[in-house]
Amino acid sequence: MKIKIIGTGLSGLVGSRIVELLSDRYQFVDLSLDSGVDILDNNLLGEVFTKYQKAKAVLHLAAFIDTNKAHEQQGDKKGLCYQLNVVGTKNVISQCQRYNLPLIHFSTDFVFSGEKEGAYKEEDQPDPIDWYGQTKYEAEKTVLTSGLRSIIARIAFPYRAYFADKQDIVRKIINGLKNDSLYPMFVDQIITPTFIDDIVQAVDFFLNTKKLGIFHLVGSESLSPYQLAQKVSSVLGLGSPGLVKKGSLEEYQKALPSGSRLWQKNLRLSNQKISSLGINMKNVDRGLVEIKRQRQKI
Repeated sequence: MKIKIIGTGLSGLVGSRIVELLSDRYQFVDLSLDSGVDILDNNLLGEVFTKYQKAKAVLHLAAFIDTNKAHEQQGDKKGLCYQLNVVGTKNVISQCQRYNLPLIHFSTDFVFSGEKEGAYKEEDQPDPIDWYGQTKYEAEKTVLTSGLRSIIARIAFPYRAYFADKQDIVRKIINGLKNDSLYPMFVDQIITPTFIDDIVQAVDFFLNTKKLGIFHLVGSESLSPYQLAQKVSSVLGLGSPGLVKKGSLEEYQKALPSGSRLWQKNLRLSNQKISSLGINMKNVDRGLVEIKRQRQKI
């Protein structure tokens, strides 16, 4: 009999891949609008948790992740961003507490300001500069003070070979290169792209150990979006890397209207903690090679 896992957001970019790769060992109970469950309806949520109270753990991925639309709701605790990211998380936590279920809560690199010179580590103090990041940090604090056996899994710029419902950063670059419509890529911003299959590997590890705490489930290489686009072009054979145009985050932000959301300049995250546990998080080249292999099989 498969082990039952309760999950929110299992139809999304990351969650659906968790289900695809681990469904041979786990039975996932999807709590999402697709399955008729709104995590903002705590009574309905409670009914489902009661039914599956013998589950091994809870994966909480559901979140409002549109950073631009989140900015439009800045400071609005009745807005969907705050409601999903904070209130929804509190509802999930309350049900986990009710049945003493361990929680794996997914968070983001956007809890950091982007002002640090080096790589952010798990013990660094979050200091989000946008509403999305602020709501995700608020959710983190709620998890940490809940008393639950919990893991906070911070992920960054996740990408995969295919997902019909949303384009990740790598597939946006792929389409831009194919259509000769790739916009200039920033040279003065650092991000940490993460191959989603590696995140899944870490989730499987957590489900079978008693590890607790905060972990950065991110790739082993941080680079600029411009460098990422060059690698995508080279590894996947999409035109010449020299055709990728350079852009500037600083200049882009100067051209934005007053009151526009702020962008983090340095989102370099260290994955040393998770790597020390034997979880291999790929660098960009290896992740792209695997994407190429998976795309060729379909």
